Amino acid sequence: MSGPYPGPRSYADLTSAEVREALHGQTLVWPVGATEQHGPHLPLSVDTVLAEEFARAVAAELDGFLLPAQPVAARSLPQSGGGLSFPGTLHVNGDTLIRFLREELLSLARLPFARLLVVNGHFENEPFLFESLDQVRQSEALGDRQVLAFSWWSLVQESWLRAEFPEFPGWHAEHAGLTETSLMLHLRPDLVREARPGHDRPPRSGVYLHPIDVTRTTNDGVLSSTHGSSAALGEKLFRHVVAEAVELVRSGEGLLPVRAVSTGTATTEQTETS
Repeated sequence: MSGPYPGPRSYADLTSAEVREALHGQTLVWPVGATEQHGPHLPLSVDTVLAEEFARAVAAELDGFLLPAQPVAARSLPQSGGGLSFPGTLHVNGDTLIRFLREELLSLARLPFARLLVVNGHFENEPFLFESLDQVRQSEALGDRQVLAFSWWSLVQESWLRAEFPEFPGWHAEHAGLTETSLMLHLRPDLVREARPGHDRPPRSGVYLHPIDVTRTTNDGVLSSTHGSSAALGEKLFRHVVAEAVELVRSGEGLLPVRAVSTGTATTEQTETS
């Protein structure tokens, strides 16, 4: 079952005979998620559902093709995903994940697309995803084709956080909390259980302690507050992130947006550096 937004073209629905012509000069959008515990109220599929739904909406806006989602990821860390003390999380070791992502990227590189967008939905994936992308870039298999990879939360503006979440704990600890619960209430309410556990002492980022006491760092796998979560807030956040992602692409410069610059009688474009 997909979310409430119109679907883009699906890469997996193409035949082998169609794929080269269909993808020539096109944008591919690849959701990379996880299968990870998200407390007693959210399903194991949260990170994959969110990555796929963001990717679906962005691909539709850009008239691109949606690639199949990657649902197995890096292991959960105690201070972000709650660790591996809760049943259900599937993971592979970091070196395995790098190799897998690299091989999948190399297989994609044989196709004549123009741009690849990677939408990440799992906090612990980032270093391995970016390492695999860099290895493929160094291999020159992608040539001069553009690759843009981001975690969906990286596009949330500080102004949105200040307005909607004054006591924001940091994205590392916003696990099964306000934003993920709200997004799932908006996108997949059928998968959200009635419980709304919260945790009022989110763990610090980048601090590892062994042995870990998950009864102190989480509340049944929830790392931060769920208070105020709603489908309306989820829709607002979803549309905000999609708009930011589309603008990131349409601006033409990835991280650095293009702005018009007047040079007397002519108007040119330059990369914004201030």
